Amino acid sequence: MKPWLIALVWAIAVAPVPLLASPPAPAAGVVWQLHENAPDAEGAWHKLGAHELLLQWTAVDGVAFVRGTGMRESARLPNWRRIAREPWAKRVILGLSGRTSEQVTRVSLDAMVEESLSLARIGFPFEISGYYFPAEIDPTWRDAPARLPPALARLPRPLWVSVYDRSKLGPQRFANWLAGWLPGDVGVLFQDGVGIHVRDAPVARQYADALAERLGQPRVRIIAEAFREESGNMRPASAAELREQLTTYRGFPVYLFDGPHYVSARLVEDILAPSAGAPRP
Repeated sequence: MKPWLIALVWAIAVAPVPLLASPPAPAAGVVWQLHENAPDAEGAWHKLGAHELLLQWTAVDGVAFVRGTGMRESARLPNWRRIAREPWAKRVILGLSGRTSEQVTRVSLDAMVEESLSLARIGFPFEISGYYFPAEIDPTWRDAPARLPPALARLPRPLWVSVYDRSKLGPQRFANWLAGWLPGDVGVLFQDGVGIHVRDAPVARQYADALAERLGQPRVRIIAEAFREESGNMRPASAAELREQLTTYRGFPVYLFDGPHYVSARLVEDILAPSAGAPRP
């Protein structure tokens, strides 16, 4: 081989190659927080791997998003049959009855359980993989260890609740607190707190690991906040921000909150782009 050709081959071999970002870890599903002004959900979340829909609730503040409960029906109801055909809703964790106010929730458990039991009896056109009781649990709820177990015992299984740590106990103390009283057949969805800047994704992963160690890996899933709070307002997370969350939580089922409001079809494409979510021109 001629010297100039050898030099050319060598130059090509050692030249720096732009690194393409590795694909993000898949999402297991999306969360949908229904309200009367947004009673339908459309998206391309299945492209991220999402196959399970977690409904925040199917009734809230006494207003039901399905017929036949005895509660007041929403003026606009979701098209449940269409949703049942969506690839991101092959399975559905049915959110039961909730309250928009955390303070009201904590004094309304009996009413919420009764309403939830009526919702659990409704026939839906999709596969129900579990139930979610929307009484979000944090250590500031001082009487939760006494009040929640009897309420949860009345609800159908498989059953999930969401948990978060506003008190910033730290991963191990938080996991120990929950393990000390939560019924052993109830799973937890850990709210990562990244969107409201309580912690970053690596610290949220430490919480998930501590929960898995104390409760068992199958009982722990993560809710990744797909928004960012800025000056009191919420914006969708960027592709790069969501990529970091998905990658950091690899190994846990992750649900994006809230898919219909914050994770558009364009954002999905940006997350999947080799440029690691750089904004499109």
